[in-house]
Amino acid sequence: MSISICSFAQKREVDSLPKNLEDYIFVKPGDSVVIQLNEIALLPKHKFTSREDIRYYLWFKKKVYKAYPFAKLASQRLDSLNNRLEKIKSKSKRKKYTRLVQKYIEGEFTDQIKKMTTTEGRILIKLIHRQTGKTAFNNIKGLRSGWKAFWYNTTANVFKLSLKTEYHPESNNEDYLIEYVLQRAFQEDKLEAQKTKLNFDYVKVIASRKGKIDVEEYKKMFSKMLKKRNKKK
Repeated sequence: MSISICSFAQKREVDSLPKNLEDYIFVKPGDSVVIQLNEIALLPKHKFTSREDIRYYLWFKKKVYKAYPFAKLASQRLDSLNNRLEKIKSKSKRKKYTRLVQKYIEGEFTDQIKKMTTTEGRILIKLIHRQTGKTAFNNIKGLRSGWKAFWYNTTANVFKLSLKTEYHPESNNEDYLIEYVLQRAFQEDKLEAQKTKLNFDYVKVIASRKGKIDVEEYKKMFSKMLKKRNKKK
């Protein structure tokens, strides 16, 4: 799974902002709280600075929806692999089984992952850390050699991605947005929930932001993309 991440350059989709905002309204800044009742958390309403920000949020939400199933399945595959390896005593048989699983995962995901954009790839790398408890780099290092992991990471850096990227929703704005999208999707049954293997309290994380959505970094990104496209014309 992690090995395939480095192939983002081929057949990438062109990023564009959604036009349909009918399901969202602009909410003026104000206090909002998160209340936890048993296993159900009531999340605060989205708070956007402008209607234009809604478009960027919906664009980002689509990216998270696309990346999450891959990270979720990667976690399941790695758990199955580790459980199986614990029962295999022979070192040669362990290596053989690991290669078989690796080839299976690559065959299952490679073509779809190659079509991902850089943003989707970055979200996927972060979600792999969220779902497996290890960075993509360390997952590779555990299955292969540190040398291989180094080269995979070097390749990813060509596309401004690092397989060592971690997931910290309590301190990183993009990670917070990812977690916010995920938690809403879980509550609305849009995505199948899988417990994170990281230690953070999402209720406290989301409550601290009070539903505020900050998409400024993506505005700047699209602005740069637009300038590059205009120069090519």
